[in-house]
Amino acid sequence: LDLFMPHVSGTELLPQLVQNYPEVPVIVMTASQELETAVSCMKEGAFDYLVKPVEESRFVSCVRRALEIRGLRREVGALRHSLIENGVERPECFFHIITCQRDMQVLFRYIEAIADSREPVIITGETGTGKELIAQALHQASGRSGKMVSLNVAGLDDNMFSDTLFGHVKGAFTGADRDRGGIIVSAASGTLFLDEIGDLNMTSQVKLLRLLQDHTFYPLGSDISQVSDARIVVATNQDLRAEMVRGKFRQDLFFRLSSHPINLPPLRNRPDDLPLLLQHFIEEAAQSQNKPVPTAPEELLTLLSVYAFPGNVRELRSLVYNAVAQHRSGPVLSMQSFR
Repeated sequence: LDLFMPHVSGTELLPQLVQNYPEVPVIVMTASQELETAVSCMKEGAFDYLVKPVEESRFVSCVRRALEIRGLRREVGALRHSLIENGVERPECFFHIITCQRDMQVLFRYIEAIADSREPVIITGETGTGKELIAQALHQASGRSGKMVSLNVAGLDDNMFSDTLFGHVKGAFTGADRDRGGIIVSAASGTLFLDEIGDLNMTSQVKLLRLLQDHTFYPLGSDISQVSDARIVVATNQDLRAEMVRGKFRQDLFFRLSSHPINLPPLRNRPDDLPLLLQHFIEEAAQSQNKPVPTAPEELLTLLSVYAFPGNVRELRSLVYNAVAQHRSGPVLSMQSFR
């Protein structure tokens, strides 16, 4: 799709193509080298962005990837369509996720369908939407014999990331007086959950890509590779396509992680869940603080229903816990705690 065409511009046509033909990857071509234009197109749903004149190898590579992604989208679309017709087979995997929304029920069926796959999973959604809970449900549904091990990669430089994840051998650095296995070893036959993957530095991204492609890694200070059978699940609240355009996230890693994408809706798009979550957190907070369970004031749901909840479910939980902590007497929580 060329951005500058007679009669209609590519920027006007792109959203229509994405909306009407979501299974078709759109490659944008333009002579403009403005970064903001590229970011805007990727946010609108473009698969990739090429600046003319385009090298033949770059063009062929881009089209090949687009065809691969189209095949995956068709498979996922067919899978999701079939899942709607079937119920959740293992509801116990999702008991800790409070919801009655149909979209979430469809998501649970999708998770069950991909649970046995060895392919990586990327969970996206705003902060506080429950990405780690979904990772736990996925791990439980997989029936893997190993455990789920979590690591937040935000703020880790390459040495810290490599040492934490892959471990080191004796003498790898000053103070390394013995071999130490990384958490990838602890996740053997289980699931490795990497949170805030959008913050992973570029050098570490190369190592993660190798782990995904070859299922091998090198402990710090060792030139002998080791094999891992851990399933990789990552999560982010960032727009990785935009980060990819800015050169902050590797394109090959992004597409390698995107085999099974899961996107969590924000709380403001789950209105039917709000009263369920509110009551759940009131009971949970009262129990944790050894207090009688109070009730919510009648006008509270009306107030919460018009609030945007930038912190999503996590923010609602904090609000309720704070209100219960301040509650001193009477059966009903004070509205002042929520204003």
